[in-house]
Amino acid sequence: MGRGRAKAKQTKVARELKYSSHNTDFDALQRELSSGESATGRRSEERYDDPSDDGYDDYRR
Repeated sequence: MGRGRAKAKQTKVARELKYSSHNTDFDALQRELSSGESATGRRSEERYDDPSDDGYDDYRR
């Protein structure tokens, strides 16, 4: 029990996303996609520079 409020909020958010009209700046989206950079200004390939790094090195013994 206790999931009623959380589920109601998820339903509300999903309904707002589905039925509201958003003002999308397609020109800015096109510039971002064509430049190959993410929102932080780094190239998207730089985020995954080490495929063997799974992010759990600090937690292993």
